[in-house]
Amino acid sequence: MATTKAKYNIKAVSQLLGIQPGTLRAWERRYKMIRPSRNEAGHRLYTDDHVRILKWLMEKVNKGFTISQAVSLLESNEEALSSSTQSEHKTELDKIGDELLNSLLSFNENDAQRHLDHAFSLFTPETVAIDIIGPILVKVGDLWEENRITSAHEHFASQFIRSRIGMMLLSIPVDGMLPKALLVCGPNERHELGLLIFALFLKRKGYDVIYLGQSIAGGDIDIVIDEIEPTYMFMSCTLKKNIPITVRLAESLQKQYPDLKIGLGGYAYDRLSELDKKRIQPFIVGNSKKAWERWLQAT
Repeated sequence: MATTKAKYNIKAVSQLLGIQPGTLRAWERRYKMIRPSRNEAGHRLYTDDHVRILKWLMEKVNKGFTISQAVSLLESNEEALSSSTQSEHKTELDKIGDELLNSLLSFNENDAQRHLDHAFSLFTPETVAIDIIGPILVKVGDLWEENRITSAHEHFASQFIRSRIGMMLLSIPVDGMLPKALLVCGPNERHELGLLIFALFLKRKGYDVIYLGQSIAGGDIDIVIDEIEPTYMFMSCTLKKNIPITVRLAESLQKQYPDLKIGLGGYAYDRLSELDKKRIQPFIVGNSKKAWERWLQAT
């Protein structure tokens, strides 16, 4: 299935397709057959569609066509390109994700470190966190609920991921002039890994993140808000039973701090009925990078 989500850096594309980065940049400048986007640092980011186009061009070049001839064929034969790539193998993201999950469920920390280091060498931190680690967390949770793995497997995987994302979070410099975002789990919540991924996303975008993690004692959140005066506050909820108390707290804080922008996220909200979702829609941040960016722009 085609996607327009930019997630590969130029090193990843170079390794996937065997194209030297310099050659790739020269092709783009001269033939303009793809237009990769740029991240905040100005580095190229490629989508799956870009990779498919480049792969098709490389196949033609390897058969003896010049790159200009291949580009001409592409321009006159785009429909053929689309149909020929419908049955692609798993993406590199899926492959690394499967390997990382297998290592974690085998308690093999060295292999897990190696697979995650490989992922970070190919993709942006946001892509690794959202498209590799995020799905792994969901899979581990499902396997545990289905009694297909033990609590020891779940704890090992969670602790490994928490440690790596925590180190990444600390390594990103803080700009004290940018908006402050306070992140904490909702009342009675202990599962913080989804919130950690969101913290990484915000910090990479330049927000000054104050990360509290697991839920804190009732009433203490007011003290924190008064002391740091954040622009945003985000609360995570993974258990459906904790949604009502989390929503009540959000509504109470919104009345107490009318200028505070409050967002609620976590997989628990996906299990609500459409009617319940509609009632609390302004608070719902979503569970994807696209949804997060849309919510931030709207506020």
